[in-house]
Formats: sequence, C-alpha cells, structure tokens
Amino acid sequence: MTSTLTPQPVERAQPARTGAVARRRTRVLALPEARWAAAATVLFLLALPLQLTGAPAWTWGPLYALSYVTGGWEPGWEGFKALKDRTLDVDLLMVVAALGAASIGQVMDGALLIVIFATSGALEALATARTADSVRGLLDLAPATATRLGPDGGEQAVAVEELTVGDIVLVRPGERVGADGRVLDGASEVDQATITGEPLPVPKERGDEVFAGTLNGTGALRVRVERDASDSVIARIVRMVQEASETKAPTQLFIEKVEQRYSLGMVAATLAVFLVPLAFGAQLTDALLRAMTFMIVASPCAVVLATMPPLLSAIANAGRHGVLVKSAVVMERLGQVDAVALDKTGTLTEGSPRVTDVRPLPGSGLDEGELLTLAAAAERPSEHPLARAVVDAARERGLDLPDARDFTSAPGVGVTAVVGGRTVAVGAPARLLGAAEGTAVKPEEFGPTAAELEESGRTAVLVVVDGTPAGLLGIADRLRPDAAATVASLARLTGSAPVLLTGDNPRAAAHLAAEAGIDDVRAGLLPQDKLDAVRELESAGRKVLVVGDGVNDAPALAAAHTGIAMGRAGSDLALETADAVVVRDELAAVPATVALSRRARRLVVQNLVIAGVFIAGLVVWDLAGDLPLPLGVAGHEGSTVLVGLNGLRLLREGAWQRAAAGESS
Repeated sequence: MTSTLTPQPVERAQPARTGAVARRRTRVLALPEARWAAAATVLFLLALPLQLTGAPAWTWGPLYALSYVTGGWEPGWEGFKALKDRTLDVDLLMVVAALGAASIGQVMDGALLIVIFATSGALEALATARTADSVRGLLDLAPATATRLGPDGGEQAVAVEELTVGDIVLVRPGERVGADGRVLDGASEVDQATITGEPLPVPKERGDEVFAGTLNGTGALRVRVERDASDSVIARIVRMVQEASETKAPTQLFIEKVEQRYSLGMVAATLAVFLVPLAFGAQLTDALLRAMTFMIVASPCAVVLATMPPLLSAIANAGRHGVLVKSAVVMERLGQVDAVALDKTGTLTEGSPRVTDVRPLPGSGLDEGELLTLAAAAERPSEHPLARAVVDAARERGLDLPDARDFTSAPGVGVTAVVGGRTVAVGAPARLLGAAEGTAVKPEEFGPTAAELEESGRTAVLVVVDGTPAGLLGIADRLRPDAAATVASLARLTGSAPVLLTGDNPRAAAHLAAEAGIDDVRAGLLPQDKLDAVRELESAGRKVLVVGDGVNDAPALAAAHTGIAMGRAGSDLALETADAVVVRDELAAVPATVALSRRARRLVVQNLVIAGVFIAGLVVWDLAGDLPLPLGVAGHEGSTVLVGLNGLRLLREGAWQRAAAGESS
C-alpha cells in the first residue's frame, strides 16, 4: 500500500442528522404573495375590533378597503388574465363576491374572504419555494472538490465537475466521496444512508462501489471514477425529485373541480335575472336589486367556507398532536389513499443501532456483564456507530468501564486495546479472523452463534480476549414500539397491507418486516427503484401514501399521491418534499391523521349538502317570489355560520382520539 493511503489527521465531523443538507431557505417575506397576504391580514385585524366595538365607520372603513386592495389585487389580476384565455376561475369569482358583499354593507364578510384566499395563495407559494430550496441544497451533499491522483502519485485538488471517468481520487478519513466509482485500494466503512437508507456504515474494500456524497469512515480509499458528476446518484436524485414534482398531477379541493361550470353558470344566471325582467318592463332598480340578491345567495362563499372549516380544523387538530399538514388539499388527499409504502430505517425503526444480544461463548469464563464491559472499554475511544452502540449498552446497564490503553483501529476490521491487562479485540468476525492469523482464533468456536445472529437480522460483532474468542454481540436497528400497531391500523384503513421499501439488505429487511407484520418486502433499493415501485403501484390504480425520512426517499415522496416525512431525523429534502411531517416522530400519528382526514372529507360532504339546500331554497325564493335583500343575506350568512360550526367539530380532542382509535367515520 502506498503512502498516499496513510490515514492523515483530520478534523472529525460532528454527529449530524442522517442525510442532513445545508439549508438554503427562502425567507417567507421574500415572497410577494406572503407580503401582500400579511398586509391584508394585519389590516383586517386592525379594522375588525374597531367595527365590533362600535367605532365610527371612518376609522375602520379605510382599513377594510386597504385589506381588499392588498389581498385581492393579485387573485383579481390573475382572474382577469384567465378571462383573456376564456376561462373563469374561482379566485376572480371570490373577489367579485367580496365586492358584492361590501356593496350591500357586508364589508367584514368580504374582507374575510379576501384574507382567506390571499393566505392560501401565500402558503402555496411558500411550499413551492421551500421545495426548490431543498432540491438545490441536496447538491451540497457532494463535496465541491476532490483529491485527484496523478500517474506519479501526486495529489491535485480539483472541482468535482472536472473529474472524468477513469480518474483516480483519494478519499481520506472523514471526507465525503467526491464521485461515483469503485474502490481500487484501501479499506474503510462508508456511511451511505443518504443513498440506500442502510442504518450502519458499510465495509468497503477493493472492488466495492461507492457513491458521491457518502461519508467515509476511519480508513483511506483510492477510488476510480465511473460516472461523470452530472450522472452521479446524487445528481439523479435531484432530477428525479424535480421531474416527479413537475409531472405530479395538479391537485384541487373538491369544490374547485367544478368551479368553471359553477362560476360560468352563476354569472350567466345573474345576468339573466337582471336582463330578463328588464326586457319585460321591470324597473331598473328592482331588477338590479333582485340580481344583486341572487348573486349574494347563489355565490360560492358559503360553499367554499363549507369546504374549508372541516379541513382547516383537521389540520389544526393534527398540528396539536405533532403532525404538520401543509395545506387543505393535502388533508383532503390523505383520506383518499388506498395503499401505503413504508421506508425502514428511521421510519419503521428508530434509526440508530443498538445492542440486542450479548452472547458469551462456552469456556470463556465471562458472563454477559463482563463480556459487555470488556467490549465497551475497548470500543470507547472509537467513533464508529457500532462502537457507540456497544458503549451505550454498557452505560444503560450501569457498568463501570475501565480505562483502555494501546488503542488501535483497523479500518474495516475492528479495534484492539488493552483492558485491565488483557488484550481485547472487537470487530467483524470474518475480518477479525483474517487479521488474527496465527492466533488461537478458530471459526468453529463462534461460527454457529454468529450465523444465528445474522440469520435473525443482527450484525454479529466478535469479542476476542487474549487471542481467544470470548463472545459475540448482536447489533441491530430496533423496531419502533408502535410499528406493528401502526402497520395493522394502516392495513385496516386502506384495505391492503403496507409495502416495505428499503435500501437495506434483504435478510435484515425480511426479519424486521416479519416483526412489523409486513409481507411485501422490497429490499436493496436505490432511490430510482423506490420511485419505480411507487409508480408501479399507482399504475395499477392505487393512490399511494409514502412514509419516509431520508434523501433516498425524496423522489418517491414527491411522486406519490401523498407523502409523509418523519420529522426528528428526516433530511431537509424529505421534509420539504413531503406533503405532511410527523414533527414528534410518532409513527402512530400517521394512521390517526389518515382517519382524521377521512372524517373531515365526510364533514365536507355534509356541509356541501347543507350549503346546497340553503342556496337552492334562497334562489328559488328569489326567482319565484320576492326575497328581501336583508333576508337573503341573513339566510346566506346563516348557512355559512352553520356549516362553519359543523366543521369546527374536528377541533375537539375527541375527534383526534377517535381517529387514533381507528374510527374514520
């Protein structure tokens, strides 16, 4: 091995969230939509108490007028541009309805509609900007420069964009891999959770593939570049997220799906109510009053407000219980899902390795506590995730760890130290055996136990004391306590068992899936494979909910009918790409939110029926009889209040409790 592979002192990276990406966040007030919505809201909140306390109209009237202008000019302008394309959208209709309400004295009601629509537009713009921020930030996973080795072994720092296929690069301990390639020389462990989702660093040696952006461990690697920077796995993830976001079908609330017909019909009917009586000799004032009354009672204000309160109440209730649902559209869509795809590491599991088994070998003379003490004392100076798991297990048992001396670490093999006068080696059985040739270590002494641990989905770690195998430790990423119950709840809600999509190895995935109650397991998947699996389900007519947390889940989250990210360890890209985030990292909140969404959708239907009955009754009265304008306004506003109160039922604690108990109706 040449001197270029000699590990050099480096500043060790601090433990960070798996897959974390440097933030490039657009500030909220940097968006014009947010500034106009904020201005409209502030003006409305200033005017409202003045009006309610009986202040003169000149004090609150101008404030309401400014609220109309700041919040309504943009949707109004967009509506006029839509008219040029011979379409009529609900935003313009809302502005017209708000102005109509103001013209008959219902200034506050019109301003409230303006504020609601301006805020909704600002939230949509913010979500779009934040997703773009995260996609750009993903590129920060790959380092800006790499160390290229010349034919004479000389080193040259170059931009990763300058690397070409066939170049040889040196990856020192603690550095990120600069390009997709294959190891030519060296041994180390590489944390590639950002790409595959595997919870533990993967040993890499000659002939193994490595990916740009993954984090090298304690060894040094010489890597031959096999892909250009523009074709690396990280670059492809960026493209997949962008393409999935662009091609994902645009979504609308239920009422917006019929906005064109309703809007055109209402405008045509209002004109007819005004013009037909005039044609038969009616007075202009009477015809105008009847048409204005018709427009008010038939306006979609009550219908829109009948739709929003249940969804907004469900969003607020979910938020109180640690689930951030990003929009009313998302809350509505959550109740439509009929298939669920779950990530493994950090979603079904806790996302960090833990010692699950301590197995002293016969004849070692050690009990579990003594074996774990020796192993933890030897591992304590190491920064490897498995070493931290062993030390944490010893501390959880309250074991006192003696000092270790003469500590050495062999990348890809394990560690060796002198503990209490005894030489202790801890590492992977096969590699530790190879590094201990000429000693008394014999595979038949620990082979069956190691095989048993590995068959059950554990990582086997051998402990050798004074050249003799003393025992094995089993280490695994632990299933969340509520994982099995969550899987069962999701299966009950959707009518089909969830699918497990993971980049981990098939044996570990199958074992964990069996514990969680999942039969359909798809393991060893790269981000493109997860995306293909989701598209396969959706091509069969399924509406797929994807639950994940890593960069490798982002393309699937973007392409799915609905995506939910786990918040505690979720990568920035996953958090921004997902439609909802489980902030408290409680997996059981996922089926509860789906159930709450289904209840909200049922209340939306109830409210639309109520609003429709009121509108139909008032319209018939206005057309067939003589509906007084104040009574029409009172009936219209009364229906709005009624459906609003009905929707607010989902704010109650009992609504969440019933949803968590699996009651979606």
